[in-house]
Amino acid sequence: MIFEYIFNAFSKFFITDIIDIFFLFLLFYYLLLLIKGTRSYQMAVGLLSIGILALIAGLLELTAFSFILENALPYLVFTIIVLFQDELRAILTEIGSKLRSRYHLAGQASVKDEIVNTVVALSLARIGAIIAIEREIEVKNYVNRPVKIDALVDKDLLLTIFTPNSPLHDGAVVISKDRVQMARCFFQLPPMLELSSGGTRHLAAIGITQQTDCLAVVVSEETGRISLAVNGELIRGLDREGLKNRLTHFEV
Repeated sequence: MIFEYIFNAFSKFFITDIIDIFFLFLLFYYLLLLIKGTRSYQMAVGLLSIGILALIAGLLELTAFSFILENALPYLVFTIIVLFQDELRAILTEIGSKLRSRYHLAGQASVKDEIVNTVVALSLARIGAIIAIEREIEVKNYVNRPVKIDALVDKDLLLTIFTPNSPLHDGAVVISKDRVQMARCFFQLPPMLELSSGGTRHLAAIGITQQTDCLAVVVSEETGRISLAVNGELIRGLDREGLKNRLTHFEV
């Protein structure tokens, strides 16, 4: 009976149905790729398994099981929205960034060099710092108590900002395009389950790169080590060339 049902279903297929299924497959595949490696990946696999079970239940005409799934579906939708809110935001952000043209610091090697030279100088002096480099998403929407600067990116300016005991030393600097837009910026830390080893600056860098597509360069006050946060993950132990190559790789 099942095979007869499947045969009848496929006998009514048109080329548009095949295209429809193909695009649906691409949609689900792309969504799984976007959340792969996040805490919701296993949850997504579980939901996909439930969907497959629902399809099998419909084919086998399992009345009780199908009834439970149909009545639970409305609640499942709201559950997905609540549990996947961070991932849904990241997915929509990435889709939007693909549709928009990317801004590069622009082949502006001088701006990139100013950032790298500043970070290396801070590292040698063991002065703690965090520099967020904005890309597509505006970081200002995720910042607490910023001080507006709006100046050209300059090593001396950045070193002055991060001088210990200066009014702007605490918090991060935000660079947007080729300008230092804000200083003394405080970012939301990641949820407790996602805390990793490292100080507050490292955690702030993880947090802001989870919420936006920016890059965050961190200098450890204790060790002088340079790290780069990307998509909520830290790349540790970078030197001058390593940092510059990473910024180039991520199209800064």
